[in-house]
Formats: sequence, C-alpha cells, structure tokens
Amino acid sequence: MATKVRTRPEESGPADIFYNETEANKYLHSSRMIEVQTSMAERAVEMLCLPEDTPCLLLDVGCGTGLSGEVLEEEGHAWMGCDISRDMLGVAQQREVEGELIHSDMGTGLPFRQGAFDGAISISAIQWLCYSNDEGNPRLRLHRFFQSLYRVLRRGARAVLQFYPQNAEQLQLITASAMRAGFGGGLVIDFPHSTKAKKYFLVLLAGPPDAGFSMPTALGESDAMSVGGASSAASGLGGGAADAGASSSVRNDGRKRHARRAMGSREKSRHGKIAKKSREWIALKKEAARRHGKEVTHDSKYSGRKRSKVSF
Repeated sequence: MATKVRTRPEESGPADIFYNETEANKYLHSSRMIEVQTSMAERAVEMLCLPEDTPCLLLDVGCGTGLSGEVLEEEGHAWMGCDISRDMLGVAQQREVEGELIHSDMGTGLPFRQGAFDGAISISAIQWLCYSNDEGNPRLRLHRFFQSLYRVLRRGARAVLQFYPQNAEQLQLITASAMRAGFGGGLVIDFPHSTKAKKYFLVLLAGPPDAGFSMPTALGESDAMSVGGASSAASGLGGGAADAGASSSVRNDGRKRHARRAMGSREKSRHGKIAKKSREWIALKKEAARRHGKEVTHDSKYSGRKRSKVSF
C-alpha cells in the first residue's frame, strides 16, 4: 500500500483561500494548535531582547487569530497585526484581542509609517511568500516584504520570523532577500536533529549592530552546527549584512540545560509581570501609545478600576 504524502498548506492555494472560516475556527478549539503557536511566539519574543519594564510597540506579521499577539500583551507591550485572511482576523476580533488588526497582504509591502515599530515577530507565515499561487512572483513578493519590514522598524530594532522552509532553496531565497533589504542577523535553528521539534527562526537586525549585539543561542543537542547556503543575512554581521555565499554558524549547546532555562524565563514572564488590566498595566500601554504619537485619555483616580453596572 502506497504511503500517502502529506501536502503542505502552501501548495494547496493562496493563504487567503486556505485560511477560510473552517480553518480559522480550528485556532479557537484545537488546544494543540494553540499550545504550539503560543510556545513559538514566546520563543520569538525572547529573542527580540526587548528592554525590561519598557512598553514597546510591536508588529505581528501574519497575526492570524491573535494568539501570538496575546503573548505580546502578556509581556506588557502594545501591538498591531496584519494578515491576508479576513476569516482569521474575524476570529481574532471574536476573541477580543487588544491589538489593532489590519487586513493586508505582506507580499505587497507593509502599510505602516517609517520607523513605527520597536520590533516585529512572525509565526509560521513568511514561507507563503515562496509560492506563486496567484499572479505574484515569489522573489518580488519577498523583496517587497523585507524592504517594507526594514522601513517600518526603528533603527536597531529586531525582527524574529519563525517559518517552515520546504527545502534549502527556499531557505536561501528567504535569507538572501532579507540581506538585500539591508538586514543583519542570522538563522537560529532550535532542536536541529528532531523531526518534530525543529524550528527555524530568522533573527534580523534593522541597521548596523551595536557593540552589545549577539545572536541568540539555539536550543539543541550538538556542540556546533553549520548551516550552509542559508546565510545571506547571517554571516559578516559587522557590516549589517553578509556575502551571499557565506555560511552561518548556529550554536546549539545542551538541549536540556537551555530548555530548562527557556522554560524558567517563560514562567517568570507569566508570573512576575504586571497583572493584565491592572492600573500599572494600563499606564504602560498608555505610555507606549503616547510614544508613538497616539491620542490617549488622561489618567484619573478611576483608571484601572472596574466600573459598576447601573440599571435604569
């Protein structure tokens, strides 16, 4: 009996058609999908290396139903999200997420002003740009996306993009496009020898790295690992971008030790942060909005208090 080959979602058609109402509702009811999405978002935020106790305005590219945006909220940050699927955004609205949602195709460029964001994440989205399921050319769509991402990030900000490349050619195509847009950074592969747990993260820096810049350490088993042909935006970090033919070195030191450390930091972020909807949490959100030119209501003695319901 022949083995059935599983088709990748990206091969079934455009993302806005694949992520229809039926697919979007899975993100409401599947505990496994919610767990995986949340875990990857937590890892991405960890690698953004944001300043502690400072509210930032972050972008979630391919935000879907807002699961990764909720992770940003829990960390005390304001966020905006864009997605090509109206059905996914509809579920996000149904879940009453805090972020501002925009219907937009990342392959045509991100519709935000220059330097608007302090960082960006993307979970399981950018590999869709490698498929010409409509009239768009993959190279052109990747070029538009990375150019616009570089533009909307403030200089020195990071973007962490988790994705599922189908092969080495796609990996090279994505990283080369990031390099041509001006990004520095590199590729981090968590658990590279595990078929199920392996995760690819493109960690990008908008502009020249400062003296304190360093690539995150990957979670994995081996002492060292070389990723050949996938390093266009990973090597030669001193100048902010690398030669297209160089290879990136991705360190992997001790799966158990780093997994425990990552888990510990996540527990701390969950239990050591300011309580959501508290007076302090609201003040941080307002401050982030003010820093980005938004009109914000003045604080009062009623800020953060529950309003009593009055019947007439």
